[in-house]
Amino acid sequence: MRSQIVRAVLVVASIATILAADEQAIAQPLEAARVATSRPAYHATVSPLPSAIRKLMRGSSWHAGCPVSLDDLRLIRLTYWGFDETAHPGKLVVHERWAKKIAVVFGKIYDASFPIRSMRLVDRYGADDMKSMRADNTSAFNCRYRDGVCCVWSEHAYGRAIDIDPVENPYVGPWGVSPPNAADYVQRTPLRDGMLSFHDRVWWAFHRIGWEWGGSWSWPTDYQHFSSTNR
Repeated sequence: MRSQIVRAVLVVASIATILAADEQAIAQPLEAARVATSRPAYHATVSPLPSAIRKLMRGSSWHAGCPVSLDDLRLIRLTYWGFDETAHPGKLVVHERWAKKIAVVFGKIYDASFPIRSMRLVDRYGADDMKSMRADNTSAFNCRYRDGVCCVWSEHAYGRAIDIDPVENPYVGPWGVSPPNAADYVQRTPLRDGMLSFHDRVWWAFHRIGWEWGGSWSWPTDYQHFSSTNR
């Protein structure tokens, strides 16, 4: 009799475990659906540079002698998903050729809930790339030389490169880590929030428009960098 009672208790416990697992399996997609429906929809607009933005950029991220004119550039206003799990408005300036496609790319990034710390024009940091990176700011156009050394233009100077979450995705080379406050993210495993990786949803979003990732470079390796030319 005792053995029968024990078996009965075990059967009831097993059924309870299965039911609890089923409830959890049902609850997870329901919770995900609840979050998705409560989140504001992605929104993006592409426009020629407004006069206020042109004034902000002149003598800062753009100056005479840059390889593109202000008329070649477009302002993207878009929604990004923050580390605080809240939607925020952001701005990027890119070349006209890529603006609409980049707006679509960041829609996919938003849908993937990939967190972005900040998305302000680099002019808010005096067009100082290091200051922007230290602030973990995602940015695009900046008329500057590659690695700050004369006289090869960076792809950012053409509006065809974007740096995403520079602290979580540092530029690593023989000089060290850039920005310096990104040292904890040189080790790429385990992946943490905001870290980019090969074949993740961010990588695929850029890959579909033909942009390449600096994180695939052997040395130096630029984990934050996407560009249309793989430079």
